[in-house]
Amino acid sequence: MTPDGSLLEARALHKAYGPTPALAGADFTIRAGEVVAVMGPSGSGKSTLLHCLAGIIRPDSGTVRYGTHVLTGLGDSRCSALRRSDFGFVFQFGQLVPELTCLENVALPLRLNGTKRRDAERQARDWLARLEVDGVATQRPGEISGGQGQRVAVARALAPHPRVVFADEPTGALDSLNGERVMGLLTDAARATDAAVVLVTHESRVAAYADREVVVRDGIAREMAGTA
Repeated sequence: MTPDGSLLEARALHKAYGPTPALAGADFTIRAGEVVAVMGPSGSGKSTLLHCLAGIIRPDSGTVRYGTHVLTGLGDSRCSALRRSDFGFVFQFGQLVPELTCLENVALPLRLNGTKRRDAERQARDWLARLEVDGVATQRPGEISGGQGQRVAVARALAPHPRVVFADEPTGALDSLNGERVMGLLTDAARATDAAVVLVTHESRVAAYADREVVVRDGIAREMAGTA
């Protein structure tokens, strides 16, 4: 935990792309087991904030702390190791590996962390069942529906038992019914494992699954009144 009891904390983040500022002093905190929705219009800096929190990009200034680690002070190899072991990711279009079966996709992060194939695939089957897509285990991503693919992506994100899940517009490519199903399964499974979820979305119906809402506007993150 960070000194204030948060699992992940960012302070005074600034990030610009050339002359265009994306973050202008953004702060953020999240605790274990908490789901926080990061909202804002397109171009507001919400995805940049997520990428800084996950150590994917480095801010120009400011600090990101994860537990006892200062991510903004770690080298690329150490950040990559943390992303493999402690962080899970769900993206708008799933980004499953098309050449692998759904089972192999879910087992992949476990295999990268050194888990033996049999154990990795056993755990992957368990997660596919929890996300209600065990019936597509032997199929490849191109052979299943978008909703099924996104649930496989959620299973892949949760299989290594991450402490933080970063979900960037996880329902953006889905219809309302499939979006609701994915969000219910994602938040229920994450809370059951005490994982924190940083949820980037522009949809209020998706943000409704969160415990708190943070709005990013002009590169600054502000807590929405009444959601803390």
